[in-house]
Amino acid sequence: MTARRSRHRSAACAALALGLAGSLALTGCNSHSSKKSKKSSSKSFSSSSRTSKISKSSKSKKRKVIGGGAAAAGAGAASRRVPDCYPSTYKVTFSQQTGPKSHVAVKFKNSTSRDCKLYNAPLLRFNNAKDPLPLLQGTPGHLDGTRITVPAHGYAYAVIPTNTAAAKGTSQKSVAIDFMGISASSATHGPATVNFAEKRLHISVGKSKVTNWSSSIHGAQLAGGVGK
Repeated sequence: MTARRSRHRSAACAALALGLAGSLALTGCNSHSSKKSKKSSSKSFSSSSRTSKISKSSKSKKRKVIGGGAAAAGAGAASRRVPDCYPSTYKVTFSQQTGPKSHVAVKFKNSTSRDCKLYNAPLLRFNNAKDPLPLLQGTPGHLDGTRITVPAHGYAYAVIPTNTAAAKGTSQKSVAIDFMGISASSATHGPATVNFAEKRLHISVGKSKVTNWSSSIHGAQLAGGVGK
């Protein structure tokens, strides 16, 4: 009886020891698996974080490039703004054409290396007249909105028809030149005075009118009714 109990107790202890060993082994496996899972999860999160940072950095660079492009475009637009033309004694010249289609040609030269704008017509006061020569196309209060761009070192023209005795009038001594602004009420650019006697020019103008600016002498002559 004592021997049986002893064997039984030994068997029970062995079974208990085996069970405990298995439980500890399982706990160890679970713990190892959990550590691997945590490491894997940590690596995955780190990779995701790096991808997110790269993506944000890429977007930031794109924004900078786009912003730089817009700034460059704005600077380009600013540099392309065309200034107004300004008169001077050497930029504006006059010549008298005789014959049935007699007229005075007014020529402006853009002596700069940059384009400039002219509006409507030149304002011309011969012999210190109080009022400028009337406009053939429109009136100072009702302009037709002519606007031309004169290229660098290029020319623009206007014509004063003098094909009648009244329009031809008498010889003039000088003329004061103003350039009109964008509207009838805007400030003009000038005046510049040309002394015909000093330049030995014989310019005769009477009751006539001046055409708007044109990019060609032929266009100005046609507008004045003296074209060929």
